[in-house]
Amino acid sequence: MRCVLGSAIVILPSMTLHVPELAVSLIAVFFVTQSNVVLTRVIALLLVVGSTCAIAAAIGLYGLTFDYPLLRIAVASALFFCSTYLMRAMTKFGLVFFLMALIVIYAQSFVDLTDNAEQLVRGLLWVWSAVNYPVVVALIINSLLLPAEPERQLRAAMHRQLGAVEARLTELIEEPAEGPTVTIDENALQQGALALQKLLRFSSMREHYSEPAAAAMLACVTTVSRLYEAAAALPVAARVSDATAVAAIRSVRSSVTMLDRAITDATPLPRIPSLRAGGEAAPLPAVEAMRQALEALMDASSAAATSAAKAGGAAQGAATLAADAFSNPRYARFALRTLLSVLICYVFYNAVNWPGIHTIMLTCLIVALPSLGASSRHSLLRVCGALVGSGLALFMVAFVIPHLESVTGLLLMSLPVIALGAWVSAGSEQISYAGVQLMFTFALALLEQFAPPSDLTEIRDRMVGILLGVGVAIFVQLCVWPEGEADDLRTQLAKVLRAIAALSRSHAQTVATPVNAPPQPPQTSSQTWAMLGDCEATLARVALEPDWREGEAARVSLLTQTVLAQSRVALLAVEALHDEVAFAVARSPDAVAQLLGATRAFQSSTADTLEQYAEQLAGHPPAAERPAALEATALVTAVRGGEPVDNAAALLAWASRVNTALTGLPDWSSDALMASSTREREAA
Repeated sequence: MRCVLGSAIVILPSMTLHVPELAVSLIAVFFVTQSNVVLTRVIALLLVVGSTCAIAAAIGLYGLTFDYPLLRIAVASALFFCSTYLMRAMTKFGLVFFLMALIVIYAQSFVDLTDNAEQLVRGLLWVWSAVNYPVVVALIINSLLLPAEPERQLRAAMHRQLGAVEARLTELIEEPAEGPTVTIDENALQQGALALQKLLRFSSMREHYSEPAAAAMLACVTTVSRLYEAAAALPVAARVSDATAVAAIRSVRSSVTMLDRAITDATPLPRIPSLRAGGEAAPLPAVEAMRQALEALMDASSAAATSAAKAGGAAQGAATLAADAFSNPRYARFALRTLLSVLICYVFYNAVNWPGIHTIMLTCLIVALPSLGASSRHSLLRVCGALVGSGLALFMVAFVIPHLESVTGLLLMSLPVIALGAWVSAGSEQISYAGVQLMFTFALALLEQFAPPSDLTEIRDRMVGILLGVGVAIFVQLCVWPEGEADDLRTQLAKVLRAIAALSRSHAQTVATPVNAPPQPPQTSSQTWAMLGDCEATLARVALEPDWREGEAARVSLLTQTVLAQSRVALLAVEALHDEVAFAVARSPDAVAQLLGATRAFQSSTADTLEQYAEQLAGHPPAAERPAALEATALVTAVRGGEPVDNAAALLAWASRVNTALTGLPDWSSDALMASSTREREAA
């Protein structure tokens, strides 16, 4: 709605006062309108700074080199190279340098069409106006309509997760109400952890928390993540009937409700009464884990919470310049690849004397992303958005525009298409750019002139320019220092496996900790879930990387999906096994010495196996072999032959799930990939 309203307000004065570059104005509205106020203001500031610096650089370039074409191209190329280099190396200000590169190189296409320097300068100044006044309009609209504050979004996300925890606890002690049962699977845990960490980062940028406030918010986020994870381990179909057990579950649920109310209402955390009435453990290991997390939250002044807050705050800050900006050659290679593709398009554009395909150079820069997969996805979205936008524009020119008589009709024609683009751009990050491209192509075709368009060849020429630019950019990226993410993906997967191994080893060392002692900081687990989400995002890009080897990308994607699936199971099972053992210790702390020893050995073996597989996976070339099943005889003997424990079946079930996850990790080596390729060719 904010995008559509801002676009309508921008269209009216631009058409009435004949402000050129309306399509650029609309895209500025789309960029500034974001999901929360932090992103809105940051992007608005970067747009103003970037457009001002870019226009100043382009005008200065005209003034110094207008009469010397070769020098002009050389200086423009140097500015473009520096801008794209810094765009890659300085992530915080990437948008500023992207705008500088875009405007500097695009301005060169107009010099070859006219020798009127004053007209060129006026055109650049109009571009500055067309970018900046919509930024102000979008800021005012977003301020009046109140885009969501990051902290409010964070509290809403925690409220949703705590609501699911309460629902799962209720299902244990009450008959389920009509409707679907609440389920929390590995994917939900992963997405939940990612969402909380992302919103916590935005919230810290917006609010500038003091150290105590940052510690309190971080404690809330990590506790909610731990509660949500424990709720996933609750039995789905079980019902608790013992009066003492029901009372314990009700007590935990009441505490979760109090925490939920405090988070939702943004009030100080309540002092939750002791949950360990009579010193008894909870009736289920997952409920006991919830109780420990809630009790740990109450100790806000503990050294663990303070150190976690400091670590979290340090992690949230990112360096302005990449640490290897001047030592890693990939930044210079990226800039040279992009410059080469742009210059090839510039030469072609002038050689064929086809001014209508000026989008060819812009496309080379727009689809220039660090990896082949990301560039391929961006190119696909640009082409799809441009095709849909061009098709809608052609339809409007043929059937709608002949019947328009006023600006009102123009708005009624344009706003539904703009709304469609805004709807797509507000959706998943995987396809959001297609919505922006759809709107921009449509506006470029119909709203650039102050009269009904009559030359349909312009729509065709822009589409041809986009297709040629995508082809040249992808070809250059494939041939000149191709930069894929397949190796980085394996490194990320190895880091995830090492994190799970560290978690298992930590549990092995602390399994005998008394239940009334504060547990280890739970954010390690939530960070691991977030790392799994990052791996999935990388996999989506790797799957789109063009490869000359037939079926190679599909095999790598399949192996990665297998490792991710088994890692999710392993992470959940490692945490649940630890909760089961802690529950057994709480029930009979003096009679489970054999069980503790067997559990430590099993958890240590799990960590060793995961670390070995991660080491093999991260090698060059990879040589990861499917792990053998862990020896669990000692654990089974300790559970069944030692002192009886109430949760023996559940403990062995989670240990079996750990073993299943480990043995489910695939063979990942060059020989295995070659053998798979050979089998596929023979089958074909």
